[in-house]
Amino acid sequence: METKTNYLTSNGNWTMVIRPQRAWWDLRLNDLWRYRDLIRLMIWRDFVAVYKQTILGPLWHLIQPILTTIVFTIIFGRIARLPTDGLPPFLFYMAGTTVWGYFYSCLLGTSNTFTDNAAIFGKVYFPRLSVPIAVVISNLISFGIRLGIFVVFLVYFTLTGSTARPNLWMLLLPVLLLIMAGLGLGIGIIVSSLTTRYRDLQHLVGFSVQLLMYATPVIYPISSVPGNWRWLLLVNPITPVVEIFRLGFLGTSAVEPVFLLYSLGFTVVTLLIGVVAFNHVENTFMDTV
Repeated sequence: METKTNYLTSNGNWTMVIRPQRAWWDLRLNDLWRYRDLIRLMIWRDFVAVYKQTILGPLWHLIQPILTTIVFTIIFGRIARLPTDGLPPFLFYMAGTTVWGYFYSCLLGTSNTFTDNAAIFGKVYFPRLSVPIAVVISNLISFGIRLGIFVVFLVYFTLTGSTARPNLWMLLLPVLLLIMAGLGLGIGIIVSSLTTRYRDLQHLVGFSVQLLMYATPVIYPISSVPGNWRWLLLVNPITPVVEIFRLGFLGTSAVEPVFLLYSLGFTVVTLLIGVVAFNHVENTFMDTV
């Protein structure tokens, strides 16, 4: 049986009809713009909720990247003595974690969209895609803080004679952000769509993303990888993003900027598959969650 939720204007005309079943290609993306105020509220909610009832609050945005970089510098730079292409290890690791941290938070934050919001999804209508989109945008705030910290250290090391050489390739940062956000959103909503039926995927996501980090040049340069294994890193669409970020801000990269076209194409395909799968599951997920 099909039900309808209708909105009646003053002149008696219906402005919206919401049906429980619709074609898989009917994405209704225009609803996202109509509910933009709700997305803004969700963005603020997601940002505040992370550090609510904590002692240091938003200061964790400052402490976490610095502590992570210090640990990487000690373990991988001092103990393991991994090369950093002549760059200061602290800057090298902070550049990698700044990029990876945004992708990581976007993917994990969107991968449980249906299961974490089942209660509200079952009570009121709004575009379900607005929830993961709000997560991706709210994580931009955290990324901006991380980037600001990185720039402060970059200026310090540059003024003290470091080999880091910022250049015009840093202007590609908006493109890098779009790729990271698109990949995080696309993969995240694909996983979210699958977890409505296969709950054990939730246990694999965090572990798999951690493994993916080691297949990304976050803690080591591509130049240190043997040639016959290097293709495995280049297949990873995050690799060009990390390398071009280092190229723009530090002046060193083993990947040409043209590889961003591969990452961009991969992102578009992944995002399209994710949105279609999310749209399909949205119609029936309350029966399985």
